[in-house]
Amino acid sequence: MMTKGRGRRVQCRAMTKTLTHIRRGIADTLPLFVPVVPFALVFGVVVGESGIAPWLGWSTSPIIFGGAAQITLLSLLGEGASVAAAVTAALIVGARHLLYSVTMAPRFQNQPRWFRWVGPYMLIDQVFALSMLRQEDDPHAFRVYFLSTGLCFWSLWLFFTAVGLFIGPLVPSQWGLVFAAPVLFTALLVMALNSWDKLAVALLAGGVTVLFSELPNRTGLLVGALLGIAMGLLLELRRSRS
Repeated sequence: MMTKGRGRRVQCRAMTKTLTHIRRGIADTLPLFVPVVPFALVFGVVVGESGIAPWLGWSTSPIIFGGAAQITLLSLLGEGASVAAAVTAALIVGARHLLYSVTMAPRFQNQPRWFRWVGPYMLIDQVFALSMLRQEDDPHAFRVYFLSTGLCFWSLWLFFTAVGLFIGPLVPSQWGLVFAAPVLFTALLVMALNSWDKLAVALLAGGVTVLFSELPNRTGLLVGALLGIAMGLLLELRRSRS
């Protein structure tokens, strides 16, 4: 009886810790999602102007789960670009996730196989920034926190992109990414201030994106993403050699 009672107490403590990590993940997610809302509205504008059926445009949210890549893909298709060109541009915009993967690989190595398959799907900018602040957590705590932030962002993104399909057409077209991108990059900078290397990469990518935001076909996003990736890889290479 005493053994059973001790076992229940251990399970209760483990459950309490798990719920604490879940609440922490959700609490950290909500304020960081606020700057993403303009992207959802821009997404609605892009879908409406592209001539693509709303349900088909929205389906890119669970499939791609990447705001900038989705907007790039749909806007280029709407402007008459070939499927190959639009997909290539979207892949280039999303290529920064390669750097995220390299950085997070050590934390995934001691995780269950199912998590190594599911986790990368949720490795978006904000989840990466939040997870980098939890590098000292034990594997279970890290996994619970990562999934909590990822699922919360995923649910909110699906909901607000659906809302954006209805509200987006009411947003002035001149706002577009010129308004949304600086707000989002500012929010990510707040999460990245624990490292000068991260700050430099974020400042470069954000600054270049804003500077070239008026270029056609979302070229500013491409240039910002590529320069940010290049700088991040160079800094990572220098760190590994030191």
